[in-house]
Amino acid sequence: MTRIAAVYGVLSPHRHSQQEITDMVAGQCLAADGDRRALERLHRGAQVRTRHTALPLDRYGELRDFGAANDAFLSHAVDLGAEALSGALAEAGLSARDVDLLLFTSVTGIAAPSVDARLVGRLGLRPDVRRLPLFGLGCVAGAAGLARLHDYLQGWPDHVAVLLSVELCSLTFQRGDTSPANLIATALFGDGAAAVVACGTRRHTAGAASGPAVVASRSRLYPDTERLLGWDVTGSGFRVVLDPAVPDVVRKNLGSDVDGFLADHGLTRKDVTAWVCHPGGPKILDAVAEALDLPEDVLDISRRSLADVGNLSSASVLHVLRDTLTGSSRPCAGTPGLLLAMGPGFCTELVLLRW
Repeated sequence: MTRIAAVYGVLSPHRHSQQEITDMVAGQCLAADGDRRALERLHRGAQVRTRHTALPLDRYGELRDFGAANDAFLSHAVDLGAEALSGALAEAGLSARDVDLLLFTSVTGIAAPSVDARLVGRLGLRPDVRRLPLFGLGCVAGAAGLARLHDYLQGWPDHVAVLLSVELCSLTFQRGDTSPANLIATALFGDGAAAVVACGTRRHTAGAASGPAVVASRSRLYPDTERLLGWDVTGSGFRVVLDPAVPDVVRKNLGSDVDGFLADHGLTRKDVTAWVCHPGGPKILDAVAEALDLPEDVLDISRRSLADVGNLSSASVLHVLRDTLTGSSRPCAGTPGLLLAMGPGFCTELVLLRW
């Protein structure tokens, strides 16, 4: 059974209050005499207190096109990814040369050679390391990436596999776009990275001995939902697609999906001792809680993560997993947990854990 040996999260260097970001967005999106009331309302409603960005706020006005934003992504993603990957390996008691598979995911920039390739020489990974860069999964990629590590390690039980997520959401900011989707995105998303080190059944490390096991996973893609969430790729970069119907899709489908998945493993919702949920936004978390009929405090770690750093896209659920493992209320050994996230498609990924 796959064991999680370490989960390590990092944040971009520039930390700002929500009000500071609101002021920056107003300056870039609204006319000098424009009405800020809708923007202020959306930013307050996001329930985010602080966020981190790759650049100082006064630099975002200099990103005139997609090329400039993507150049900034590549530079900062390599640095942040190196920090996250090095930290995770150190926590697991492993070296870079121990890594057999490096799965890299991001939906906020593109690069060829990919970011993972650029980290091989920098961090001293083996030249024969297997690499798998993923693009397009969005927020669900933290959960889906962990599930794919498990799939790989089922076939290579003596290997070490690493998931690295780097999301620099601020670099997708669209200047002059006053659409509700763009303004909501500027209210929610932050910049950060996370790395997960996982070991197969026959690979033993000190970290893996104490980490949770990945038992199984399930993917669910909902038909006719392609325009609910994602990007329109334009000359100015990634323009967010964000339909207000997303919470309704969660309410309609998540309960039966979770119940069916748990039932296949002889479990019910009442057996789950920790719900590791992607903090997509307050409406998403409310929809998850309603769909699963969860007690009010069950998603507190996800809500705190949203308030402290915003939605980090695919890295967010991994930050929540880290906080679950290191917090004072770590689940009891031997009990089941469920990690879940949603993303473009529209889709859900469920990962069954055992603490």
